[in-house]
Amino acid sequence: MGGGGHLDALNEQQRQAVEATEGPLLVLAGAGTGKTRVLTSRLAHILEQHKAWPSQILAVTFTNKAAAEMRRRIVDIIGPQGEELGWLGTFHRIGVRILRRHGEAAGLRRDFTILDQNDQISLLKRLLQGRNIDPKRLPPRLFADIIDGWKNRGLAPEEVPAADARAGDGKGVGVYKEYQERLVSLNAVDFGDLLLEPLRLLRSRPEILAEYEERFAYILVDEYQDTNIVQYLWLRLLARKRRNLCCVGDDDQSIYSWRGAQVGNILNFNKDFPEAQIIRLEQNYRSTGHILKAASGLIAANGNRLGKNLWTPGGDGERLQVRGTADSREEARQVAADIATLQAEGRRLDDIAVLVRVGAQMREMEESFLDFSIPYRVVGSLRFYERAEVRDINAYLRLIVQADDDVAFERVINRPRRGIGEGAMASLRELAAARRISLLAAARLAADNPGLRARRQLGGFVDMVEGWQAQLGDMAPAMLARQVMQESGYRQMLRDSPLADAPGRLENLDELLRSIEPFATLGDYLEHVALLLDADQSPADGKVALMTLHSAKGLEFDTVFLPGWEEGLFPHQRSIDADAGAGGSDHLEEERRLAYVGITRARRFACISFAVNRQIYGSWQNATPSRFVEELPRQALAFGAMGGGIRRSVTRRESARRGDGLADARRRPLASMPAPAAVAAGQKQGSPGFRVGERVFHRKFGYGRVREQDGDRLCIDFEKAGEKKIIASFVEPAARAAAAL
Repeated sequence: MGGGGHLDALNEQQRQAVEATEGPLLVLAGAGTGKTRVLTSRLAHILEQHKAWPSQILAVTFTNKAAAEMRRRIVDIIGPQGEELGWLGTFHRIGVRILRRHGEAAGLRRDFTILDQNDQISLLKRLLQGRNIDPKRLPPRLFADIIDGWKNRGLAPEEVPAADARAGDGKGVGVYKEYQERLVSLNAVDFGDLLLEPLRLLRSRPEILAEYEERFAYILVDEYQDTNIVQYLWLRLLARKRRNLCCVGDDDQSIYSWRGAQVGNILNFNKDFPEAQIIRLEQNYRSTGHILKAASGLIAANGNRLGKNLWTPGGDGERLQVRGTADSREEARQVAADIATLQAEGRRLDDIAVLVRVGAQMREMEESFLDFSIPYRVVGSLRFYERAEVRDINAYLRLIVQADDDVAFERVINRPRRGIGEGAMASLRELAAARRISLLAAARLAADNPGLRARRQLGGFVDMVEGWQAQLGDMAPAMLARQVMQESGYRQMLRDSPLADAPGRLENLDELLRSIEPFATLGDYLEHVALLLDADQSPADGKVALMTLHSAKGLEFDTVFLPGWEEGLFPHQRSIDADAGAGGSDHLEEERRLAYVGITRARRFACISFAVNRQIYGSWQNATPSRFVEELPRQALAFGAMGGGIRRSVTRRESARRGDGLADARRRPLASMPAPAAVAAGQKQGSPGFRVGERVFHRKFGYGRVREQDGDRLCIDFEKAGEKKIIASFVEPAARAAAAL
């Protein structure tokens, strides 16, 4: 066992947190201040001082990865004894252990099974069928979310308050009760039960609570700001007797209220434990001084926080850059150009991240990365064109362009649901195989078969597709795609969906329409998507990380780009509206904490950007810089072009526009800033009148020559991309493009 030499590496506040072993302690650990070192050193110190055996320490983390890292560090400090920490793990893993020991008291045999989410949905689906509940209007996943929410609040079916009884169209409590009864009969639990059932045991069986009160001499909790109500109730019960509870967290990084986290748990710690010590870790080991000043200045605008100021003994480094661009396309292009320059200078791509507020922002970023041949990885979610709703609409479009696409037919025939069951589909497949025709053609024949139950639904679907096909040459692709979303019922399906991800999926559909706009034909667009999905993403020299801000917590990078800092996007309009309706500021404060998390991911350099114009619901609208830009301390910022030797691949006129003019953008109306080149008063400009044979430039496809012109549609032979049909307003004369570089 070590001799405590690990304490020598701690700063004064860290050492205080390690050595204050007795009584309740809240360690407010700012971003990058070494909280994991404090937790592991504290645990090792308790063992080295013989204050407890490993079996007497409860150490709770939020991820298995964090638990494994903590165990590894402890073994490095004190040796093999660290392997004996049997009560080190996630809340769910600790819950499993308690239930394996005391399952009978909860009505479970010790060999109970744990249902994953798919099993849970399948069980709920059967229960809803038995209750004649329409799964299209009230899907099983909705009830899974409702039940999980109640379990996160520590509520059994009989404890759900009357105010919540309207959930699930008034059917939620009944489904919850039957669901729990069915779990017992199956000798099974779900993940919510791994938290709820141990709490019920501790509350209802005093002898079990007494056993654990006596067992756990010390309790340590990581990421306390992310605890939900049931986890909070667990800890309060277990620490009631000995009161040696140490919670480490950061109220300024509480960003998961949408999945049950309660920032009030950390804010009210000293009310629950009036004798508690509070130690602030403020010395940052990650970021430069200017990054910390920007983050600290921003978060100071929040009223509900315990307060701390991050600092570093290192230098200030580069100022955090803030810049505006003409539109979101240019914003994405500038980010990609900056990354390409960094790559050329020898920077590692896996030390660079782009953090967006919503997933819909990723599409333009992904396409710009591919334009610049920048390898990237999407962290925590799918690439834009791989998302289910995007694939669904693209499958509709493929079926319109190519009626023989049976894969597309099978994907969309019941999206949204049309009552065409597996029996009808089996008959269609047999008919198509026998006649050697497509499924769509078979569906047309089957619609005339009076013996087929789904004939009316099949006929309606075929009529709809054939109607779109008839408009293929007369309607702009984006307009036709919009019509498909409406007439198919797909957009209405998402509007009617009570699921939490429905608004984000609708945003992705709007972004999909934007992605189609530059193309003159659906065929060109679908070819473009196919090539994007097939793009090589496996180079050996690393990849840029692209993710939402929520996925970035706990990560760090040398360089971080933060695009889309505009009102309505960040902070998101839903948060603005929610606070306006409630007369409070909780949602906006969480959005500000999310901004704080984003900035503090950067070690050396951060760049915030906003677009002067952004396309929303198909039309260009003036955008207003986020209030968070206004709240950043000016002494930590530099406006305009990036520093650090990064060269700009933009026109001199644009560079000037984003220089001195940008610095005072917050003081003058955005309407006075220049509109994007392709936009005037919110509308695309008319065709500039290109000549056949003229050399032109397109942002995505590069240089080419006009072969044919039909109104505002051009047939262009691109030097690298081949022949494409393009709307004229999306290209410019080659000479003008060359002069701009």
